Amino acid sequence: MKSGAMVVKFTALLLFACTLFVVQPAQAKYASIIVDVESGRVLHESNSDTRNYPASLTKIMTLFMLFEALEKGQVSLDTRFKVSKRAWGQAPSKLGLKPGQTIRAEDAILALVTKSANDVATVVAEALGGTEYKFALAMTKRARALGMRRTTFRNASGLPNRRQLSTARDMALLGRRIMSDFPQFYHYFSRDRFTYNGRKYGNHNNLLGHYSGTDGIKTGYTRASGFNLVASVERGGRRLIGVVFGGRSAKTRDAHMESLLDRGFVRVAQIPTRSDLTQVAAEAARVAERIDANNPFRNKGSAPPILAQGDADPAQKVGSDGIAALVEDALERTGPWKIQVGAFKNSDAARRLAETAHGELRDLGAGLSIVVDRMSGRGLYRGRLGGIEDEDKARLACRVLQRRKLDCLPISPSKAKLAQN
Repeated sequence: MKSGAMVVKFTALLLFACTLFVVQPAQAKYASIIVDVESGRVLHESNSDTRNYPASLTKIMTLFMLFEALEKGQVSLDTRFKVSKRAWGQAPSKLGLKPGQTIRAEDAILALVTKSANDVATVVAEALGGTEYKFALAMTKRARALGMRRTTFRNASGLPNRRQLSTARDMALLGRRIMSDFPQFYHYFSRDRFTYNGRKYGNHNNLLGHYSGTDGIKTGYTRASGFNLVASVERGGRRLIGVVFGGRSAKTRDAHMESLLDRGFVRVAQIPTRSDLTQVAAEAARVAERIDANNPFRNKGSAPPILAQGDADPAQKVGSDGIAALVEDALERTGPWKIQVGAFKNSDAARRLAETAHGELRDLGAGLSIVVDRMSGRGLYRGRLGGIEDEDKARLACRVLQRRKLDCLPISPSKAKLAQN
């Protein structure tokens, strides 16, 4: 009897230990990435596609959803959100709201940015989604549409949930999109303090005011995640987004982020900006116009003479149209391969098709950016996916999309013309 009882007890303890093992979250792993915002070029990455716990970086997506609601007119900055008992019961960090109270949308934004208030995150989720669970599903769906293919949300705050996961690359993409999509709201991330009901709350982002050029965006921490940070820094007209997951402390995380950004600015200084290339293009166009104006065959129905090898002015060989092609070629060289899925008179239509194409690529589209740009002189907007490493992957992506009845053309970084797949 005793041995039988001992076996039962041992089995029970073993089952209990296995249960603990299953639900205990894995420890976060270090990951980082530095991205040039203008081109989307990755300047540094380490474990950038490893899925880790985002912690309060989650609130960047919560704010993205709130900014969309504001932009669509579904709510205003003065809309008051009601506090539920569930929101009141959230774990710290919190603003200390009571059930039945209300909070203005603008105050909610500032509370999320600075205090990183978990109770406010739930308030926003329930106001926009009905329940936090439904809001988290909507967050995940929207994130996937943005291209965050390895991100899943289970709540609006980032409080521990073993299924709430993201990557450094996905968070860098979210940081870029929240800046580009909502420039009218992005300034909130630069607020270093927030006063509510007579109490002052400081921003947890220590780079603000300490690392030159920093203007946002968000920190995160849980015991399982380690110390996380998404930072945006602009210097000399160049903006970088940096992401660090799994820091050992806020101090070491910040120091590491600054070191990565320092090296990133050294690298990005060697890459010409689109503004630089545009100035070159404008000067080239002026040269071409002078050449055409002085061409004795202009408007006489005859082709210009072909210059002999060694002629001093190569611009005369190509004319203004050739100059434009060369400029477009130079612009295309500033980034990796792209694919184009369509061109429309409406930028929203171009973006929607690009988002659809991104979704159809599934895991193949992880890390790709959605790009909508205007075709000079044609009044059309091109829907593209950028950030493809090489020609093989660009052509593979096009084959996948074509099997799904979507048009697709790979675009070489060294050629302006669209190559047929």
